[in-house]
Amino acid sequence: MSSKAIAVLTSGGDAPGMNAAVRAVVRTGLSHGVRVMGIQRGFNGLLSGEVVEMNLRSVSDIIHRGGTILYTARSPEFNTPAGVQQAASTCRSLGIDGVVVIGGDGSFRGARDLTESGIRCIGIPGTIDNDIASSEYTIGFDTAMNTAVQMVDRLRDTMESHDRCSVVQVMGRRCGDIALQAGIAVGATSILVPEVPYDFQKDIIERMRFTQKTGKKHFIIIVAEGVGGVEKLAQDIQEATGIESRATILGHVQRGGSPTLRDRVVGSEMGSVAATLLYKGKGNRVIVMQGGKIVDLDISEALNMKRVFDKNLYEIAHRISI
Repeated sequence: MSSKAIAVLTSGGDAPGMNAAVRAVVRTGLSHGVRVMGIQRGFNGLLSGEVVEMNLRSVSDIIHRGGTILYTARSPEFNTPAGVQQAASTCRSLGIDGVVVIGGDGSFRGARDLTESGIRCIGIPGTIDNDIASSEYTIGFDTAMNTAVQMVDRLRDTMESHDRCSVVQVMGRRCGDIALQAGIAVGATSILVPEVPYDFQKDIIERMRFTQKTGKKHFIIIVAEGVGGVEKLAQDIQEATGIESRATILGHVQRGGSPTLRDRVVGSEMGSVAATLLYKGKGNRVIVMQGGKIVDLDISEALNMKRVFDKNLYEIAHRISI
């Protein structure tokens, strides 16, 4: 046995499926005969000593719950050399020599820094935005998309009743994956993402007018959070077309709720693999999905990867939604 104790924390924004990953880390670690600690409120909990020992029952009945039972928080103090050293010292005093860090790129950087201070870390991608370059899928993405689709389907009922245009903002600051895939799923007339500049007249107004000629009377425009300006966009559409247009910002409802099957399964698999790597004495790795398979990469290698937006899928979306 290489690890005398391992720990798990969730950092950054919460995502449905994080609890499945925590559960898998705890139960896999215990199955290997190591003690498992839960660090509350992310890296901030390492600095404040919010650490509890976990057992099999600590993670009972959590796989279906959204959010994170370990809570999460930002920690500017940890992002300093002194903060990292203090966190490493806390781990040593508690007998922790390996930590599973569940979060986004910022969390991975923290895991790398902690590894360089002598505490082996394994990162797991947990963010609804699906914006981690090294992984084609992140925990929480599927649930967020399904939530967005459910909400837009409800909006569609009133749009159809009033022949309206609904401009819907979904989450995704630098990443348009939620907008793209949810937009396809709801048959959006236009999908606006931060990765692709758009022309108001060509990409929205002309498309709406063309579909009007074919008999369509209500419209859905999906806008990624990183594009923004949905209130102004709805106003401009109404002025240009005469069609009553309303803006809706779905907001943080997309980060909550019971995780889908996919997020529960992926979270469970990633958590189990991470705990096993720590048990085997490995660190400075991230668990990612590539080619539909769960693999592990060096953290620095993963952080240096450049994210590629699926422009082919984007083109298909606009080809079939007229």
